[in-house]
Amino acid sequence: MDTGDTTSLRPRTGSQAIERAISVLYALESADHFVPISELAFRVGLPVSTTHRIAQALVRGRLLTQDPQTDCYGIGDGLLTLATSTNRRIDVEAAAPHLHALSSQIRITASLGIAEDDQAVTVYSARPPVAFCRHQIPQPRAPLDTTAMGRAIVAFAGRRARRDGHAPAIDTARRRGYALSDPADVTAIAVPVFDAGGRVRASVSVQALSVRLNPSLISQIYPVMRSTAAMLSDSVTEASQRMDSAALLCSTI
Repeated sequence: MDTGDTTSLRPRTGSQAIERAISVLYALESADHFVPISELAFRVGLPVSTTHRIAQALVRGRLLTQDPQTDCYGIGDGLLTLATSTNRRIDVEAAAPHLHALSSQIRITASLGIAEDDQAVTVYSARPPVAFCRHQIPQPRAPLDTTAMGRAIVAFAGRRARRDGHAPAIDTARRRGYALSDPADVTAIAVPVFDAGGRVRASVSVQALSVRLNPSLISQIYPVMRSTAAMLSDSVTEASQRMDSAALLCSTI
């Protein structure tokens, strides 16, 4: 009975119960298959019985889903629904064709990112039909001031650099019109995406191994990226207008 599960979880209300539930959810990060409860328990370092009770509670909340044939778990549709709330800040469906056209032309994955608190969040990545490798996929989340995607937003949104050590990179991005990642094996370049009111709402970023994405190639793809960013203006403007309208409606109720 559900009552038994609820009762067994009741002594662990508060931060400990929440932290354990979060650890179970994160244990499924990047998993492309259903994970057995024994493996899930091993990943979070909890007894199988405890992990099972937490997993069942998350299933009831639609944050996890259970394979009906086995005691295996995956990400639930409720969690996916929550995740898409970030995407609603821009019209991803309208933006996707432009990103795919860009990736096909430059033969590198093109990604769209937004700022969420102090994080740069990747909301869509369009892979090229050829010449794809895993180095072209940006992190789902990363500090704004440490990535090209985040720096492009910070530089043109008038935000102050969160870390003094990265302020020069922000200033340089503002002067030349695009942001670069710090020197490493993988290089990333990003350009800002403005809405109709001239406000930065997102950035378009590409990244690849530095031996390929060298200064010569950057100079070639930068104009194309800027052109794509301009075409994305309607996608971010429509979403921001809907958000503004919703805020206005709430303030009048």
